Amino acid sequence: MAVGALLKSFIYVIASSLLYPVLVLLVLLTAWIVVQAGGLVAEWLERVRLKPLSPGDVSEEEPGGAGMAHRVRAYLNDLGRILPREGERVRHLDIENLLRERVHHARRGLDRVRMVVRIGPSLGLIGTLIPMGTGLAALGQGDLSRLSSDLVIAFTTTVVGLAVGIAAYVFYTLRRRWVEEDIKNMQLVTEVLAGAREEEGVL
Repeated sequence: MAVGALLKSFIYVIASSLLYPVLVLLVLLTAWIVVQAGGLVAEWLERVRLKPLSPGDVSEEEPGGAGMAHRVRAYLNDLGRILPREGERVRHLDIENLLRERVHHARRGLDRVRMVVRIGPSLGLIGTLIPMGTGLAALGQGDLSRLSSDLVIAFTTTVVGLAVGIAAYVFYTLRRRWVEEDIKNMQLVTEVLAGAREEEGVL
């Protein structure tokens, strides 16, 4: 019995000590969602003016990549620095490595958003269960004011956690579509410019 009571007390202390870190993390995730929302709106305003990229839009005379998303423009600039000039040669491996590196970097940026999709509701659930336990203990002692305050914390953390998860899922869905579109355009840019160099006999 003594061991059981000790274990229960130990678990209770651990669970109670997690409440404030969970609340802090929920506040930080909410601030992160607000920042991400601003970035998402800015990127949407950039992309709403763009038209689908075609091979005819890719030109070595326009290294800045007018009419392309910022991610593709940055890739095009880097690609232009490693493409061979007249009388030079470059291995296909260098171009392939650059493309793979940019694709990996673009998809890695989605991982943070995808993690928040799961972490937000999980933190909301933890923030619900902890005060529910202390609230039930207060109810057993007849402390209704403590019970009401714990229930407020429990329900508000649930709402915040779910809201963070929903917002992160929307952001992830939109950004994944944009990233896949940019990857397709980066592959197109690579094929067009590298193919042009092959026709010149440089590659």
